[in-house]
Amino acid sequence: MKILRVISSMNPKQGGPCQGIRNSIPELEKSNVRNEVVCIDEPDADYLGKDSFTIHAIGAGKKNSWGYNKNLIPWLLSNFHRFDKVIVHGLWSYHSHAAIKAIIEYRENNDVSPKVYIMPHGMLDPYFQKAKERRLKALRNEIYWKIIENKVINKADGILFTCEEELLLARTTFPNYKPKREINVGYGVELPPEHNGGKKKAFEEKVPKWNGKPFLLFLSRIHQKKGVDLLINAYLKLEKELDTIPQLVIAGPGLEHSYGKEIKLLASKSQNILFPGMLSGDAKWGAFYECEAFVLSSHQENFGISIVEALACSRFVLISNKVNIWREIKSESAGFVADDTALGTIELLNNWISLSGDEKLKMNEQAKATFEKLYAIGPAANKLRSAL
Repeated sequence: MKILRVISSMNPKQGGPCQGIRNSIPELEKSNVRNEVVCIDEPDADYLGKDSFTIHAIGAGKKNSWGYNKNLIPWLLSNFHRFDKVIVHGLWSYHSHAAIKAIIEYRENNDVSPKVYIMPHGMLDPYFQKAKERRLKALRNEIYWKIIENKVINKADGILFTCEEELLLARTTFPNYKPKREINVGYGVELPPEHNGGKKKAFEEKVPKWNGKPFLLFLSRIHQKKGVDLLINAYLKLEKELDTIPQLVIAGPGLEHSYGKEIKLLASKSQNILFPGMLSGDAKWGAFYECEAFVLSSHQENFGISIVEALACSRFVLISNKVNIWREIKSESAGFVADDTALGTIELLNNWISLSGDEKLKMNEQAKATFEKLYAIGPAANKLRSAL
């Protein structure tokens, strides 16, 4: 079987979808499932050329949220014949509309065509239509849904979801939501590289103010959706109340934006909140291995690759119940779960900090067991292959 992945960008800064592609393709290749990617990126982008699979970068699109690129539909029409399946990653931009428009045209002139699946990656979550800070975007999405996006969903051969919660929430967001098939294919990540001194050193170089002791780790985009303000306020409160508290490392891109600047100002009240920026490679894995627990008090999280990476590194997670895999995490005792509120975030931190060293060690062992059971890339890739 040969699969074409269609995505707006393979830039790692865009978040989970492109990382999910990079995780799953090498594992699928082991089962003779070949993959290629087409994206609306410049061919000479510095984040390309490092992957083991073929990426067709057809040039950047228009510099707006739509991202129109005149080359995409002609490229698809010329290459559909080489593939058995097509997976379109993400919604609300030109690439998903182009994929459906192209396959409709292709099927008018060809007896045999690949099946096309849409993988929303949480982009049908009702949060995005209800969040106060997204009122204008929500109105835009309502209009866009009526004109274009409902056709993307309803004319595709199926919709692929990363977990059951995402599938159920997608049914509640827009009218005229009538997909031909809904398939929970799960999601997984590769095993992390082994822990060694080089990873610790790489992390130390990025975070010179680290005191060398285990810390609490947030590793994601610095964005209002992620509840970073809740985390910092909770930490500041507990720092005043407790004799000792681990340092808090907040790693990720976005500090240059207005919300990121507000967050840094808020955190300036403490010397123990550290901002290394985006971490990658050995520095990222060093952060996971050297932390004592991972925190994500997000207001909406479809899957949370960073959460699963933490589990893979034997690290317990402290998450909100707006993370779509919270039920699995809670049922497997791999993390604490609370509301995405000020009180809920304080509860998460306090529950973890109050544990003994032996209790923390036991819970970290359970975190790794949960990863192996539910989120290892091998079983996840097999599930995707079987679904297709």
